[in-house]
Amino acid sequence: MTLKPLADRVVIKMVEAEETTKSGIILAGSAKEKPSVAEVVEVGPGGNVDGKEIVMTVKKGDKVITSKYSGTEIKLDGVEYIIVKQSDILAIVE
Repeated sequence: MTLKPLADRVVIKMVEAEETTKSGIILAGSAKEKPSVAEVVEVGPGGNVDGKEIVMTVKKGDKVITSKYSGTEIKLDGVEYIIVKQSDILAIVE
């Protein structure tokens, strides 16, 4: 099954948190920070949303940072995704 977002929606998947620090220290499960970076899985077509023309600026494969409590979490085929509006994406990570 695949997800095809509508309008200005974007399907993202959270990226796993690092298990080691830059200095090589292995982190325990409780010491890991929740990931704040996600990968864009699918992007809606944009278009006219609530009377405003929306141009999609993110694309499939981009790494992004989103608002902490934004979006709708879903589970499909055992994988967790979040569907957010493009306006909930704060930055593209390069």
